[in-house]
Amino acid sequence: MSIVRRLLAVGLVAVAAPALAGPPYLTDDPVPTDTGHWEIYAFTAGEGRSADFDDDIGLDLNYGAVKGIQLTATLPLSFSHERGEGWRGGTGDVELAVKYRFLDDEKHGFSAAIFPRVFLPTASHSPGDRLRLLLPIWLGKDFAGGTSLFGGGGYTVNPGAGNRNFWQAGVALTHDITKKLSVGAEVMQQGPDSVGGTAQTNVGVGSIIGLSEHYNLLFSGGPTWADHRTGYHFYAALGMNF
Repeated sequence: MSIVRRLLAVGLVAVAAPALAGPPYLTDDPVPTDTGHWEIYAFTAGEGRSADFDDDIGLDLNYGAVKGIQLTATLPLSFSHERGEGWRGGTGDVELAVKYRFLDDEKHGFSAAIFPRVFLPTASHSPGDRLRLLLPIWLGKDFAGGTSLFGGGGYTVNPGAGNRNFWQAGVALTHDITKKLSVGAEVMQQGPDSVGGTAQTNVGVGSIIGLSEHYNLLFSGGPTWADHRTGYHFYAALGMNF
């Protein structure tokens, strides 16, 4: 299951940090991890409809290597269930990415970044898959009172028999209720990623709850529309920063 989709999102910022997004949502923003710090998410992310179900469980590692640059690695285990075939499980596709914020206008609260991401075909239950590449740009604007607007778009190179490349885009609006509680909602869309496939749209709500200075809980989920059917998606994680 690909974590990145074509996005048109209204999302959520991390606790006590304006315009810090990504988990638990499917969009992202231009703000990298602070220099010399880690953000780690122990997550589960899934989607399904009826008896069909896909889920990834793993770690999302983010490190602020130098000012304005974040290194990211996502290491999942994948599980799926299909009607009539039962359960399958194994390693998932490893993701490697670099976020580079090339514009940071603190006076006006505006920033912009590129965040290219490589999906390595390491999933044990998907032999024959090929390397995929996402090339997005993310923009963000912070407003007084803890509100942020961010989003962007890009192109996914998706080679392989029966696959097709597709565009993706997204926009998110967020607000901090308190220093330890954020809530939000999102709507997402992805173009068809296979020959004969259809676009996919996700709508979700979520929350980030601060447990302490270094730990928080993240949740999101909602309905998914694809292939003329309705399903669901969800995300939950324990976030750690240090």
